[in-house]
Amino acid sequence: PAVLNTQGVLMQALSGTLVVSIEQAVAAPLCTARLLEAGARVIKIERSEGDFARGYDSAAKGESSYFTWLNQGKESVCLDFKQAEGAELLWSILREADVFVQNLSPGALGRSGFSTEQLHAVNPKLIVCNVSGYGDTGDVAKKRAYDLLVQAESGLVSVSGAPDAMGRIGVSVCDIGAGMTAYGGVLEALMRRKQTGKGEEISISLFDVAAEWMMVPYIHAQYGDGAPKPAGLRHPSIAPYGAFACSDDRLVLISIQNEREWQRLCESVLNSPALLANPNYANNNLRVTHREALETDITAITSTLTSQAFQDLLQAASIGYGAINTPDDLSKHPALRTKTYRSSDGEMMELPAHPVQRKNTQKTGNDAPIKNPTVGQHTDAVIAEFSGKPST
Repeated sequence: PAVLNTQGVLMQALSGTLVVSIEQAVAAPLCTARLLEAGARVIKIERSEGDFARGYDSAAKGESSYFTWLNQGKESVCLDFKQAEGAELLWSILREADVFVQNLSPGALGRSGFSTEQLHAVNPKLIVCNVSGYGDTGDVAKKRAYDLLVQAESGLVSVSGAPDAMGRIGVSVCDIGAGMTAYGGVLEALMRRKQTGKGEEISISLFDVAAEWMMVPYIHAQYGDGAPKPAGLRHPSIAPYGAFACSDDRLVLISIQNEREWQRLCESVLNSPALLANPNYANNNLRVTHREALETDITAITSTLTSQAFQDLLQAASIGYGAINTPDDLSKHPALRTKTYRSSDGEMMELPAHPVQRKNTQKTGNDAPIKNPTVGQHTDAVIAEFSGKPST
């Protein structure tokens, strides 16, 4: 059942949850950003120079696009936990915390006196979430692990890009995957804590996430006829599933998932009984085998249609399709929902919204856009709040 406050307004799922993070870049900040979106309070511990993602670019009204995306509404506290004063404050905060997320080098916190055993001795209900590149054991744990490096090491790059040129996936997919996996892990741990009354430690590595996402190419490599090669705008095992040129020089992707759709494509979209009757195209396996000829035959027809006319025919025939859009096109897409973000000095930006839509919920009355914290903006307030509380 929904939880309502005394005014009858639906409360957020993690209202009253305190999250502490020592985080940089994308993966851990995405996890805590999602926790904040669910109602948690997030205290972000930064060095005096701040999270290095603050300096990635200046595209967001003079501030970093990455930092703006992942840190709206967090409280920034500058402290050095390797020094006595900073360590005492951190202990005071962690004593009260529900969740602690960190993506420092493996073992760094333990060497500074904040091992999970020490943390649980002080706060047995604390959920500790470690985010790393390659886990925390063996020599591989010492490797620097940035998104593109993990894309390469996990094999993602080898199955991405064009046939004659492997390529990076165009967003930080390993970071994003690890951040969302960490978020799910923290939520599971919070649910488990309701049953056991105890906290726990969970660990997520970028490599583990990427390797699990490589399951299908891995199975093909280990037990099939070999992993698929980079296919560009083609699907490696389904045809036709790719991009076709139209008379206005625009590409339209189509996806045929079964023989009923293949029949409708030939009859209702391409108006080509010959394609449907061709024995080389009688099923998906044959179409993949004869992909080059198939795509040549289809392109001979699509090249006589404008991209809009082609899409209209596909829509009428209930065939899956997609325009090859740019980020500028995305800004005009009818499905795009946006949310107002603000830079630290209040500059407004309309950016893609949180992907979860909640229906039939009452507004909290506090929908004003939050903004980026400046480095150490909340240090004094947090010191005042926690400094009088006992530490270890």
